[in-house]
This record gives sequence, structure tokens and C-alpha cells, in this order.
Amino acid sequence: MQEATDLLNLTSPAKCTEHMSTVSCCGILFDLDGVLVDSTPAVARVWTRWAIDHGFDPQKVVVRAHGRPSLTTVRELLPDADHEAENKKVERAEIEDLDGVIPLPGTLNLLASLPPERWTIVTSCSRALAEVRLRAAGLPLPANYVTSSDIVNGKPHPEAYLKGASVLGFPPAECIVIEDAPAGIKAGKASGARVIAFTTTAPLPALQAAGADWIVDNCADIRLAATSSPHTQITLCLHNPLL
Repeated sequence: MQEATDLLNLTSPAKCTEHMSTVSCCGILFDLDGVLVDSTPAVARVWTRWAIDHGFDPQKVVVRAHGRPSLTTVRELLPDADHEAENKKVERAEIEDLDGVIPLPGTLNLLASLPPERWTIVTSCSRALAEVRLRAAGLPLPANYVTSSDIVNGKPHPEAYLKGASVLGFPPAECIVIEDAPAGIKAGKASGARVIAFTTTAPLPALQAAGADWIVDNCADIRLAATSSPHTQITLCLHNPLL
């Protein structure tokens, strides 16, 4: 009974206090890895093996790969290779490596509190990889969401977030992007959206340099404040924002 009460308290609209910042928007566009799901160990393992196989510095490759479509990284590092074939190897390895893929703090409660028509996911994963990771983490799949399979230009290009805003039916300027990677922050800002950045992956100076409007630790620092009707803005409370 107590657990049910605690969950209701976390998913019910909150009252913003003087120590919180308030953000109003019509829709929310979540990145996946590093925002909703902790897949960092799996990503690092896959790209480390790939880098070693091809004679690259694993640490530099892992940093380069995070938050961007895998095909983009393959093209940049192996300009003369069969890019599609190499990318399929990477994707297959990522789909098979789900060890430690879990929801990040606050994710389940935040998503449960939001009207389903007001949020979606915009990820650099392929659709197949995104679905596998969402299921592994026990997270809901939105009715419509945007993956690297749906776009031509990956982050930091704004195409993915422009498409995400279109999926929800709102102008980008009325949406909030939630990101952890500098490339994704830049993509969100270039689309015309405002961006909340998480400190789950990149250092604070990198998030600031990329143009984040607000910075918090993770989803546990965000609560839904109010939703008046399906046609009005929603308000989010940000607990102890770092920016």
C-alpha cells in the first residue's frame, strides 16, 4: 500500500517551490540513450571492440560515437569502407549486448506522469535497436517516434528534432528537447526548441558550450506541474537546475 502511495505522489502533478525553475511547453522530445535509458556500458563495449578491430583509439571512438547515428561514425572513420556492411555489424553487436541496459533514475515516474500525446522519443539509434533497448529497460514505446531509420541527416543536424516536433503536432519552438550529448543539444537548439541537458554523459562545460538552456542531473529532477487541457501548455518543475 505504501509503495502505491509513493508512486502516486511521484506521478501526480507537483507544486513548484521557490527552489525550482518552471518550464512551460506543449511537447517534450526525449533522447533515448543517456536520457531515458542507461546503455553507456553496452555502447562502450561495442565501440571499444570495433575500434580495436580497426586500429583506432577506443576511448576517442566511444566519445565520437555517443549521441550520433552509428553510420555517421563509421563513415567518418572508415571513408573507403563498405559503410552499410560495417554499420550492420555495429548494430547487430549493440542489439545483442543488453547487459546493464536499465532505465535511468526518475524515468519511469516522469513518463507515467506525462500525457502520452505530449511526448515522444528522438534517438540516433536505429528503430530496431531503440525497440530492443526500450523493452530491455521496461519502458513504454510511444505510438510514433523518430530514429535514425527515419531521417537522412543525423544529430547535430536538426532534422530529427524537427521531425519529432511534427510527430507531436507542435512547432519546435513550443517543444522542449531533453538531451545528454552535445551533438543532440546542438540539434535541438538548431531546430528552434529549448533544451534541458542531463549530466549523465558529458561534463558540465560541454553541455553549456553546446547551448543547453537548463541543466539537471536526470529525469528525477523533473516533475509535471500542471496540464490544464489537451490544447494548453504543460509546466515542468526543475529541481535544483545547474544552469
